[in-house]
Amino acid sequence: MRFHVLTLFPDAFGIFAHYSIIGRAVERGLLSVEATDIREFTADRHGTADDYQFGGGPGMVMKPEPVFGAAAAALSDTPAAERARTPVVLTSPQGRTLDQALVDEFATAPGMVIICGHYAGVDERIRQGLVTHEISIGDYVLTGGELAAMVIIDAVSRFVPGVVGSEENVQEDSITSGLLQHPLYTRPAEFRGMATPDVLRSGNHAEIERWRRHKSLERTLRLRPDLLDTAPLTNSDRVYLASIGWDGGQHA
Repeated sequence: MRFHVLTLFPDAFGIFAHYSIIGRAVERGLLSVEATDIREFTADRHGTADDYQFGGGPGMVMKPEPVFGAAAAALSDTPAAERARTPVVLTSPQGRTLDQALVDEFATAPGMVIICGHYAGVDERIRQGLVTHEISIGDYVLTGGELAAMVIIDAVSRFVPGVVGSEENVQEDSITSGLLQHPLYTRPAEFRGMATPDVLRSGNHAEIERWRRHKSLERTLRLRPDLLDTAPLTNSDRVYLASIGWDGGQHA
C-alpha cells in the first residue's frame, strides 16, 4: 500500500517510515511512505505556499496551486483504475473523527494521499476539487497535520496483510474487536505482591477464554459502555453483562 503525504515538512516522515513495524513493512515492500514537499510546486523562488485571507482575518491560508500540483505529481505513476480508488485525505479539525470503521475502509484502498493542513487552514478550492475525506484525530488542534497523518498511516497499515505478524492479534485488539481488550499478563507470575490470576496458569483453555471474555466485557462496561451499543454480543455476553449491572440501554 502506498501512502503519499503532501506536506510542508517532509523531513518529519524520515524517522517515522524507518522504525518499528512500519519500518519493517517498508523494508519488505508491503508499504511505502512517500513525503512530497508542497513547496516544490510553488511558482516563486521563495517557495510561497501560503497567503493572506481574502476579506481579512488572522492567520495564513495554504494556497491551492502547489497542493494540486503536489497531488498530481504524487499520483502521476498510479494507474487510472487505482487512482479512482485512492482516497485523498485532508487532516482537519473540521473532519470526521477517525474510527475503526474508517480505518477498515481505507485499508481496502490501493493507496492514500494525505494532505497535512497548516496555518489557519487550506483554500476552500482544495476541499472542493481535490479532497475526498476530511479526517480529524480528535477534538483538539495541532500545530500541523503531520502527526495526524502519521496516526492515520499507522492505524491503516496494521490491516495491510503481512504488516503485523499475527492477524489474530490485530482482530482481538481493543476497539477492533468491538470491545476493550482483556487484561494481559506475562512472567513473572508474581510481582510486588501482585499475582497473575490462577486461571491463566491452569492450562484449561476453555476457562481461560471464558475469563478473558468476561474481563473484556467488564472493562468495556466500566470504561467505554458506549461500545456495547454496537459490539457483537452473544446471548451469553448479555446475560453476563446484566449480572454485573448493564441495563442494555443505548448511550449517547
